[in-house]
Amino acid sequence: MHEAWLPREHPLHRPRHGAKQYVALVCAFLFFAAPVLAWTLGARAKPLENRPLASFPSVTEGWGFFTGLNDWASDRLAFRPQAVHAVEGISEGVFGEPAPHGSEPGGTPVGGGGGGEQPPSTPDPALFPDVIRGEDGWLFLGHDVSYKCLPDMELDRIITGLRRWRSVVEASGREFRLVIAPDKSTVYSEHMPDEYVGRDCMRRLRSEFWRRVPEATGAIDMRPTLRELDRRRDDPVFTKIDTHWRHAGGLAMVRRLAESLDPGVTTTWKVEPGRTYQHRADIPALVGKDREWTVRSYSLAPDGGADNTRFLGSDFQEPLRLESRARPGMIDEPTRMIADSFTQFASPYLAASFSDITIAHPDNVLSDPEGVGRMLAEGEVVTFEFSERFLAGGRYAMLAPDMAERVGEILKRNPV
Repeated sequence: MHEAWLPREHPLHRPRHGAKQYVALVCAFLFFAAPVLAWTLGARAKPLENRPLASFPSVTEGWGFFTGLNDWASDRLAFRPQAVHAVEGISEGVFGEPAPHGSEPGGTPVGGGGGGEQPPSTPDPALFPDVIRGEDGWLFLGHDVSYKCLPDMELDRIITGLRRWRSVVEASGREFRLVIAPDKSTVYSEHMPDEYVGRDCMRRLRSEFWRRVPEATGAIDMRPTLRELDRRRDDPVFTKIDTHWRHAGGLAMVRRLAESLDPGVTTTWKVEPGRTYQHRADIPALVGKDREWTVRSYSLAPDGGADNTRFLGSDFQEPLRLESRARPGMIDEPTRMIADSFTQFASPYLAASFSDITIAHPDNVLSDPEGVGRMLAEGEVVTFEFSERFLAGGRYAMLAPDMAERVGEILKRNPV
């Protein structure tokens, strides 16, 4: 007999639900119901970071279902931006210092090498801040560090996944190109603070990543190009308050891509300063700030004549198709591209220099592998642009072997 069924006077009687259990049940109900209730009342969550909101985890993910609930609930809080802004305001107004936003004040940095203590083998994710404040107003995205200290995949598996994608694409008769966009913290490491959570584990993986991945996968390493470009410019290629490169970096990537496909094709290009516009910076939003930076774009005439750029805002969740009449100085082979937010600052120049290109987000490969396979099958060139932090952290689900195989089957049925 269960203890709860015994008479209350019985010395072994124990209620089925004690006071603490009821409190836990109420908290669990609020955890699940609050986002739903807010949505019912018309509130809508907005992404703070430059990524889609986390989706509700599937029960087929095993323990991943429980670990994924936190990200889902956090992202779905309708008033999250206001909460972040309030925390930042209270911290600065009352205590006179920025809010830690995930860091642990006074704690020993994970991998910081302080005090002679050995860092834990698995750092606590809660220790990593959302934003790392560097010198002279430089802000860095915390994921530059946390993704490398807490990778979802080991480097060997990442390399194997990239090689498999190259194999299935080239086996279908298509050309394959892979571009790695480096993190701002990699290009401007000198502006990072001397001490921060995860410094040593980030540096270790970053060093191994750049030592192994470009050579093992044939990837285009943008670091030397960006450093040379930075040396010749008055402004840095990355702005202080956004995690992405400027249009100069996007244009440099397009030039490297075009030259890799058709050496010498860019000799006729005429590039001139274009329009300027205001762009909302992504890093300050994570600490409750709303700041903008002035974006300088360019015009690109591939044949030296009229400007051929097109500015179409897109996050590539819905594939972006860009077509124009082929001209000298352009890549005229149909090109299909998987790319993330760094390519948003390159898409005008892809439109100007590729006569037929379609760009889709890496998330689409996971959500609709057949649809992406059909899209890639339309091209004769397949290009991937991946950012360092997501790639080094193994955060691209499309690197799983079954993803490449499923898409590869479609490409195999439609060879070039």
